[in-house]
Amino acid sequence: MSTLSYEIVDVFTDRPFTGNPLAVVFGAQTLDRTQMQLLAREFNLSETVFVLPPTQAGATYRARIFTTLTELPFAGHPSIGAAVTAVRRGMHPAGRLTQECAAGLLPLEVDRDQARLTGAAPTLGPELDAEPLLQMVGLDPADHAGPPCRVAGCGLEFPYLPVHPDAVARARLDPLTAARHGIEHLSVFSWDPQNQTAHARVFVPGAGIDEDPATGSAALGLGVWLVATGLLPGEGTSAYSIRQGLELGRPSELTCTVTARDDMAVASSVSGHVVPIARGEIDVPPFVG
Repeated sequence: MSTLSYEIVDVFTDRPFTGNPLAVVFGAQTLDRTQMQLLAREFNLSETVFVLPPTQAGATYRARIFTTLTELPFAGHPSIGAAVTAVRRGMHPAGRLTQECAAGLLPLEVDRDQARLTGAAPTLGPELDAEPLLQMVGLDPADHAGPPCRVAGCGLEFPYLPVHPDAVARARLDPLTAARHGIEHLSVFSWDPQNQTAHARVFVPGAGIDEDPATGSAALGLGVWLVATGLLPGEGTSAYSIRQGLELGRPSELTCTVTARDDMAVASSVSGHVVPIARGEIDVPPFVG
């Protein structure tokens, strides 16, 4: 049976065995979606990314991203992990790369240790009722803090639930409540305005991820939410950071910027380091036709 080469890396950290682990698979262009899904289940990490030849003009490479249950149009830690790993392997020179994925063509600035990803065009939804979101993570109405909950994103949208600092650690996913309300993912966070830092936890039951140690796509959307709610300026570029994964024993650091014009976010970026952990060969699953 033929094999594929892969690497395991930790993303959004500069220390091994922290951050968000990722499987990066190369040479899988002849595989179909079912075979890729089987490999993602075998790795059994929050996400697996397949680095493929591009199909669109202007793209450096194509990325297909899978959880153990489904394919995603875009995700942050696979995008950054794939770009840095490809540069380390000598597939592309360091500098500006363009990733093709289902969310479009996304620019990255990449070197051998880290990358900065600019998300797709920001989107912002209406205000949400906080009660179902609080119920989903076992919190009370008194735990809700700050501006209203809203959906926001830059290629992948999340509902954002701001809570008091002590409530972040108490959040516990209730999958049955999430399913009853049709909530597939949620970012729960507290905001420190003095340091412009969020302490976040991200739950993604709709993709088979109870809790994610570091979520680049949610980090991008948070900047959109922060501008929309007035917690970051409505003009110019602002920096903010996110601490995530503490409750899972995998501390992660996400460094972000958001650019705003006329009180609306127009661009958002997220940066992080990537640490190599392992590499090897994995068998190609049989074709199921």
